[in-house]
Amino acid sequence: MKSGLGITRAPLILGRAQTPTREPSLTPRQNLDRRGLLHLLVVYVVWGSTYLAIRVAVREGAGFPPFTMAFMRVLAASAVLLGWAALKGDRLRLTRSEFILFMVSGALLWVGGNGLVTWAEMRASSGLAALLVASMPIWFEVIGTITDRRRPNPRMVASILLGFAGVGILTWPILRTGIRADILAVVALLLAPLFWAIGSLWFQRRKPDLSVRAISGWQQLCGALGFLVVILLRREPLPTPTTEAWLAWGYLVVFGSIIAFTSYMSTLRLLPPAIVSTYAYVNPVIAVALGWLVLREAVTGYTLAGALLVVGGVAGIFNNRD
Repeated sequence: MKSGLGITRAPLILGRAQTPTREPSLTPRQNLDRRGLLHLLVVYVVWGSTYLAIRVAVREGAGFPPFTMAFMRVLAASAVLLGWAALKGDRLRLTRSEFILFMVSGALLWVGGNGLVTWAEMRASSGLAALLVASMPIWFEVIGTITDRRRPNPRMVASILLGFAGVGILTWPILRTGIRADILAVVALLLAPLFWAIGSLWFQRRKPDLSVRAISGWQQLCGALGFLVVILLRREPLPTPTTEAWLAWGYLVVFGSIIAFTSYMSTLRLLPPAIVSTYAYVNPVIAVALGWLVLREAVTGYTLAGALLVVGGVAGIFNNRD
């Protein structure tokens, strides 16, 4: 949940912290940094594949209760990242205001964002989840417009409406069936990017003076505490994962929460933000393709039409900022 998920506003995508960077100036003939492009390829593939891994880990018979799986994922990742930060000599001690910031943002981003995606993927396909979460920049722009009390330009309004039209087309085949469990999964996938956008904006405007490793580690640790509360309230059973589910969980920890996150931060240092932002278009395409190839998830006309409108709306938002 892309999971994250507007570069120029530097949101936190799918607990993936972003920091504002100075956009490198590129002349028409200047080549892009090859290391940066390699890191961007990692972000393309890995972040696009995490939706498949979540689906494999929590689908029926996998043995992982959804919030327990998410709790174990972020707890393991936070231990690695905070340990890494300690070895590097980064500041880890939090002030009271920083602790409150991480607790609130951890709840919004991880429990409200990633947690709802994980729960929804017990029934929803990984491709649908990725496409609906791809609407996060649309929510981000809507919330920013409201909180900043600024009037969006007509092209921005058109882009937002285009994106929401795509969301409507994607969800219509499920909503018209009237199956309550499926509808609830769709609602969760619509709320997840909204929570992620709120948490991103709130955290961005109160960023603590900590290293990227420490920020991500603390954020995920506080997210783990939020997941623990949900697990206790829901009385989730103890996990009994299959081997396949364990492998998916390990992939999410190592590749999704650690390697891809580090690669993403490297792209921000080595490439122009306009290039880095292309992951928002590529991730859902990767997710849909992998879901079709690995799990034989259906790709219908509704899927293709809705995907084009959502990606088109996101592209319009990126290209029409004031």
